Amino acid sequence: MNKLIASLLGGMWITIAAAAGDANILLIAGRPSHAPGEHEHNAGVLLFQKCLAGVPGVKVSTFLSGQWPDEAVFNGAAAVVIYCDGGGGHVALQGNRLEQLGALMKKGAGFGCVHYACEPTTEKGNKEFRDWIGGCFETFWSVNPHWDADFKSLPDHPITRGVKSFQMRDEWYFHMRFRERMKGVTAILSAVPPAETMSRPDGAHSGNAAAREAVKKGEPQHVMWACQRDDSGRGFGFTGGHFHKNWGQDDFRKVVLNAILWSAKVEVPAAGVASAVTEEELKQNLDTKQPRKPKAPRAGKK
Repeated sequence: MNKLIASLLGGMWITIAAAAGDANILLIAGRPSHAPGEHEHNAGVLLFQKCLAGVPGVKVSTFLSGQWPDEAVFNGAAAVVIYCDGGGGHVALQGNRLEQLGALMKKGAGFGCVHYACEPTTEKGNKEFRDWIGGCFETFWSVNPHWDADFKSLPDHPITRGVKSFQMRDEWYFHMRFRERMKGVTAILSAVPPAETMSRPDGAHSGNAAAREAVKKGEPQHVMWACQRDDSGRGFGFTGGHFHKNWGQDDFRKVVLNAILWSAKVEVPAAGVASAVTEEELKQNLDTKQPRKPKAPRAGKK
């Protein structure tokens, strides 16, 4: 059941063998990016796989460094969850992959996006992502500041089973572009951003009049949500995940593990997915990346 099978295919494809009839969940990681400890897509999905290994009725396959499943594997998926960089480099927007996803969604498969993967381009993927997961990051509308989010209350939903209120600093994207009137969408994690989140000038990701007004009014912003589609499929978006160390926090990790199961139509345990992650395990599978260069001092300052 838990025999590890690995094959190298450009990036890497690792699957945990499972009995026939188990829900096949595909976890797709993007290529390395950002500084060490940030956007650790490969280490992140491998950690999810490790945490889900003991869940009965589930088969988890991971595709690393931008690797995309072949057609046979892809077409048999109960859910596809992507953790990668977004925009034009989004792994799901290359070639005909968006069309592949669309065909899978019509079969009622689940779809989930973690952190930057929540951002397609406005021209390609925006409509589809809103259809499939209920919302997405839209440039010149959504923003991506780093801030301390305080999740004081949680809705009654399978994704929140066993999850307690928690606080976490992350690059929580907010002011997302959701479906009209939030049709079929349930907010899972919501918090009120502080005024400092609007300290940057307006830009594609940094600020705009509508986002500034929402923060000024103290409107709660949804940074994780779930979507029940009319085709019976399920989707979710989770905008955190910039800092790899945050996966060491039990509630932060559990809410995403629960969402992965829920999106695949697997019953979420009453107390949520039980998992433990050590400091040593958080250091495993990290990408080899150059440290971020220190900023040059401003003129006149030492």
